[in-house]
Amino acid sequence: MRLILAPMEGVLDHLMRDLLTRINPFDLCVTEFIRVVDMRLPPKVFYRLCPELHQGCRTPSGTPVRIQLLGQEPDWLAENAEQACLLGAEGIDLNFGCPAKTVNKHRGGAALLGDSEQLYRIAKAVRAAVPAHLPVSAKIRLGLEDRDSYLENSQALAEGGVSELAVHARSKRDGYRPPAYWPLVADIRAALAIPVIINGEIWNADQATLAQTQSGCRDVMLGRGALALPNLAATIKHGAASMSWEQVIELLLDYSALEVEGNKSIYYPNRIKQWLNFLKLQYPQAQSLFGQVRTLKHTDDIRQTLAAV
Repeated sequence: MRLILAPMEGVLDHLMRDLLTRINPFDLCVTEFIRVVDMRLPPKVFYRLCPELHQGCRTPSGTPVRIQLLGQEPDWLAENAEQACLLGAEGIDLNFGCPAKTVNKHRGGAALLGDSEQLYRIAKAVRAAVPAHLPVSAKIRLGLEDRDSYLENSQALAEGGVSELAVHARSKRDGYRPPAYWPLVADIRAALAIPVIINGEIWNADQATLAQTQSGCRDVMLGRGALALPNLAATIKHGAASMSWEQVIELLLDYSALEVEGNKSIYYPNRIKQWLNFLKLQYPQAQSLFGQVRTLKHTDDIRQTLAAV
């Protein structure tokens, strides 16, 4: 079994990847998406969203990082995939799963799930641009409005040359509302010769096992669950006990130090509140802590509040 840390735009940046891979046996991380429109992006864009390029495309603890691209034009996606590989990327991931309106209105992310021919053209172009020894993966949902196009889209991407496919087991319209439709992914798993990775609504080790059983997938991608229970991957792979609230507080303080040292303290108040919203799903104490920091706007005030817990 491989455990993969999902890309979450605006959430799982390089600092969070660093923190979570320190305490979990993740086999792979995927970056937030790099949006591709109509140009070959300069190196600084790739380095900003994937500073791990400076260290062999690994997190400080050694977990491989794959660069994700989002766009709709095959040739420009191919150009930027080539650029990423020249900078040291060890693989490319294609985003066909993001349900955000701001992305979809420009025909990016999940909006492309209504056009399997375009998915094929994109996969084919990117695969041709990426060195043969490096993987090209993709992430999809089960469809747009309905869960009805997953087989056609999956086959189009496989025929286009993707090495593996992650499936968020919901449609775009489903958003993040439970349930996730893991049994439908079994159809994809049966139809494709490439590895298929199950994703969606996995919050604990039992759900990971059930998702694997119902989907037929060995590999698991963790997103929101990895933020709600910070050592979720360790509980799944090694049977570790869930982190105590005291350990979570220590982790929040470690994250606070990373944010400040990384010169991103301007974003820190919003980021820590965002994380507490996820933690509330597993730790009742996070609700009270969120109430204490909700109106705070300065990094030092929030760090002092955490230190006093």
